[in-house]
Amino acid sequence: MDSREQHAIVSIALLAAFADGLQDDREREQVRRIAASLAGADGAPALAQLYQDVLLKRVDLRQASAVLTDPGQRQLAYELAVCVCDSDGAASPAEQRFLAELKTALGLAASQTAAVERDAAALAAAPLAAAGATAAAAATPPADAELDRYILNHAIVNGAIELLPQSLASMAIIPLQMKMVYRIGKAYGFDLDKGHIRDFIATAGVGITSQYLEQVGRKLLGGLLGSVAGGIGRGVGSVATGAAFSFATTYALGQLAKRYYAGGRQMNAALLRDTFQSLLGQARELQQQNLTQIRDQARTLDISQVMSMVKN
Repeated sequence: MDSREQHAIVSIALLAAFADGLQDDREREQVRRIAASLAGADGAPALAQLYQDVLLKRVDLRQASAVLTDPGQRQLAYELAVCVCDSDGAASPAEQRFLAELKTALGLAASQTAAVERDAAALAAAPLAAAGATAAAAATPPADAELDRYILNHAIVNGAIELLPQSLASMAIIPLQMKMVYRIGKAYGFDLDKGHIRDFIATAGVGITSQYLEQVGRKLLGGLLGSVAGGIGRGVGSVATGAAFSFATTYALGQLAKRYYAGGRQMNAALLRDTFQSLLGQARELQQQNLTQIRDQARTLDISQVMSMVKN
């Protein structure tokens, strides 16, 4: 994949992020920050410039799509766009119109896109609790050590999922983070819904759409996303040590949720953000200590197992 094709795929993903207007200022800032940070990677496209081009409408779907002549790259671009649109919940009418236009611009038939549309919608609609799970709040909160193990295991799994070559796998990280926050809240007697959890995550400073963009951006720039849909990459063993940043984000969110709900949800927005940033620094150090476990876990995972985790 040459730089022009890479630029085109990233532009389409950014266009997908703005398809519904992205009115949330926090999310817009997260997307801008990610574009700037990834632009510093060796061999990376000028993402900061691409971000400006998309924001100022200097690039459109047909221009970006025309660059992609390889069928696998066209399908990969569509797959990424679907996942971006569904990353914060089921695609809105504006996002659905965008995807229909993109499908036409890329010359893809319905039979070529049905599977990813179905799987992405299933991930977006996944329930917070497994079917048949008890709705009763815990009589007593679990021990700190028990919750810490749960959060660490969740972080390792999400770090491993980020190393999988499929772009759809990265989309599973967000619902798994939401499930984690739900279970932590439940442990302290709070019955949470998706709206509350999305607000909690956003207030902490983690954009949902932008988090997915960062994951796939790292995969694309690191060669983990291949030239055909589903990804043919270099393999887990050759991924750079700095990969799997989702471990740190997941761990910090889990620890923040534990403090927030254990304290009766008394932390204000500023304290939530400051505490998350402090926890994120600790989590990045812990990530290095668990890198071998993250990679080992990635070698045992496949996309069907990931889908099952989210659903159940």
